[in-house]
Amino acid sequence: MDVNPVSSSTATATSAADAAASKVGLDYDTFLTLLVQQMKNQDPTEPMDATEQIAQLATFSQVEQTIKTNKNLEMLLQSSNLTQAGSIIGRTLTSHDGEVSGIVQEVTVSANGLVATLDTGDELAVTNGVTIK
Repeated sequence: MDVNPVSSSTATATSAADAAASKVGLDYDTFLTLLVQQMKNQDPTEPMDATEQIAQLATFSQVEQTIKTNKNLEMLLQSSNLTQAGSIIGRTLTSHDGEVSGIVQEVTVSANGLVATLDTGDELAVTNGVTIK
């Protein structure tokens, strides 16, 4: 088995992030298993440098922590959106151009943000320029 070393930590981080994102089951233990197999099957005439092995391990650890941080940030953002959605129900929203206005009856939370359904039946995205009274 011939394994080419990665010369850039950015390339390693990108490929590790792509692998982690595409395979939910990939974790730290899997990486260690792969690293051990790589060491067992390396060419004895051109062994992998120990510094490179440590760099790969550190990079994978950073990627794993980044994935965990992103998940926590997504949960925090979702919680913030739900709090904001609850706080505008019953209040008057007016679009930035003043053409759409009404009292918020319900709010839908989506990946693109909040969409308020007004008492007039209109839907208004809660974005920059929308006035809340």
